[in-house]
Amino acid sequence: MKILAIESSCDETAAAVVEDGRKILSSFIHSQVAEHEKYGGVVPEIASRRHTENIIPVTEGALKKAGVSLNEIDAVAVTAAPGLIGALLVGVNFAKGLAAAAEKPLIPVHHIRGHVAANYLAHPELEPPFLCLIVSGGHSHIVEVLDYTRYRVIGKTRDDAAGEAFDKAARALGFPYPGGIYLDSIAREGDPDAVKLPRPRVEGAPYDFSFSGLKTAVVNLLHNAAQKGQELCVQDVAASFQKAVVDLLCEKLVAASEEFGKKKIVVAGGVSANSGLRDRLEEERLRRGWELYLPPLSLCGDNAAMIGAQAYYEFLAGNLADMSLNGCASMPVDYTKENAALYF
Repeated sequence: MKILAIESSCDETAAAVVEDGRKILSSFIHSQVAEHEKYGGVVPEIASRRHTENIIPVTEGALKKAGVSLNEIDAVAVTAAPGLIGALLVGVNFAKGLAAAAEKPLIPVHHIRGHVAANYLAHPELEPPFLCLIVSGGHSHIVEVLDYTRYRVIGKTRDDAAGEAFDKAARALGFPYPGGIYLDSIAREGDPDAVKLPRPRVEGAPYDFSFSGLKTAVVNLLHNAAQKGQELCVQDVAASFQKAVVDLLCEKLVAASEEFGKKKIVVAGGVSANSGLRDRLEEERLRRGWELYLPPLSLCGDNAAMIGAQAYYEFLAGNLADMSLNGCASMPVDYTKENAALYF
């Protein structure tokens, strides 16, 4: 089964053709990073306009690279939630038009489920059930993936996501957008134990995350030093902050794996590209005998191939949409077929 997938939830316009949820026939991504960099973050109105300009050539490129026509596609999939609503609507309405014109089934896909499915493309042997750490710019979750379309949330962030905290701390350190990449690079040159930073906890919720206080601690540290005329070692601050985030992510993941008896561990989302996190997860794998799965760097960020991978399993589960499909800015990853209409 060949699925044409569209992704436009934030600032990447992407299209891909994926076969049977496991094989990438083509994947095209148009990034807007250079344009948003001057503003220090994504400007939703600009993102939506660029999606409108780029979605047709990106989709044409994906079809051409895959060597198929729209008539040879078996279904059209699209990220319908969550994300920037204006950006989502560009992709959703374009996909609806394609599906209607070609008389193909329309498959709505949850963006975060797509990140998890990136691992199906990289690891053909991977099958649920497994425990998954999802870490991205807007989400931080520990979930039990019971089946391809059935999730149980064990823990999630109460405020900032890990990726958001990385980017905001990086901005405070003077790095350009997207700052997480720069912070990761410079952290390798610093002492991760040089600066004492808090490890926030959520009382009564051992698997939930909170990164807002940690981010604020770094900002206050930098402001106080500037007011006193003190010079801080940027490398040490970056390394200490990265260690604090990684400690929080891995400590809760380890605790969840032990309580729920899970040895098959999957990591997904943009922050899964962070070198400090990947190194720590490898240490935990060796220490605890985990069966660990991480996406390759090429599939960590937003892309349409991961949407096509998840769409295959949504199709098998009968999770299809009609022409009333709408975009949804916020939607839980553990939604069910029964309550999907509340969001889509």
